[in-house]
Amino acid sequence: MLSKRIIACLDVRDGKLAKSVRFVDTKDIGDPVSKAKEYYEDGLDELVFYDITASSEERNTMLDVVSNVAEQVYIPLSVGGGIRTVDDANRLLWAGAEKINVNSAAVKRPALIAECAHSIGTQNTVLSMDILKVEMGREFPSGYEIVINGGRTPMGIDALVWALKGEELGAGELVVNSIDADGTREGYEINLTRMIAEAVSIPVIASGGAGKPEHLYEVLTEGKADAALVASMVHFGEYTVSGLKKWLHDKGLKVRLRY
Repeated sequence: MLSKRIIACLDVRDGKLAKSVRFVDTKDIGDPVSKAKEYYEDGLDELVFYDITASSEERNTMLDVVSNVAEQVYIPLSVGGGIRTVDDANRLLWAGAEKINVNSAAVKRPALIAECAHSIGTQNTVLSMDILKVEMGREFPSGYEIVINGGRTPMGIDALVWALKGEELGAGELVVNSIDADGTREGYEINLTRMIAEAVSIPVIASGGAGKPEHLYEVLTEGKADAALVASMVHFGEYTVSGLKKWLHDKGLKVRLRY
C-alpha cells in the first residue's frame, strides 16, 4: 500500500498568499515563499501553487514566484493557473515546477491535456477540477458540475464525465476541489471524492474543506483519496504538517514520517 500524501496548497494573488471561502471573500494572508519553506522543513510531501487569478485575467502564471518557491523546497512542486499551451507548461518546468495543473483552459480545449501529457509526461500532468454540487438529473447524472475561471463560470459539464475524460486524455492525477466545501473547514466532500476515486485508476487528491485531522482521515479512508490537500488549517497555525502526519500515523494510516 502506498503512503497517503499530505499536500499544502498555496493560493497566490498578486504575489501574495491568499485564502477564500467558497472562492469568494479572498484575503491576503502572507508570503508564499516563507510558507513553502516552513511546510517543507516540517515534512510536507508535496506543494501545490495556484495563481488563482491568472485564468480569469487571461495571463500567464507568475514565473518569478514559482522560481522563488522552487528554490526553497526539495519536494514535488505542482503549479497551476493560466496554463493554456504546452509552452506555458514548459516555462513552469524551467522555473522549477515538477508538475503542472491544467484546469480552465483544458475544459475549454480538452486536447491540452493530451498535448501536455505527450510533451512533459503523464506523471507530470495534473487535471485540477473545480466542482459545484447541483441537482442530479439528465444533464448532471453525478449531481456535480464543472466550473472554471476560479469558480466564476459554470460549464454544463458533469464532473464524473469530465474526470473520466481527463484520465482518458492522459492526466496522471486528478485534483477534486469542492467549491461548496472550500475554506469552510467543515470537512471534505466525501461522496464526490469517493465517486471519482472509484471510477478512475489514477491518483485522486481531495481538496476543499479540511479543518481538523479527522477530516483528513475520513477522506483518505472513506473518501478513498490518495492524498489530502490542506490550506487554512496550516496557514493560520492551528495545525502543523508534522502534527497532522503523526496523528494519521497513530490512527493506523501509512504516511511518510520525518524522524
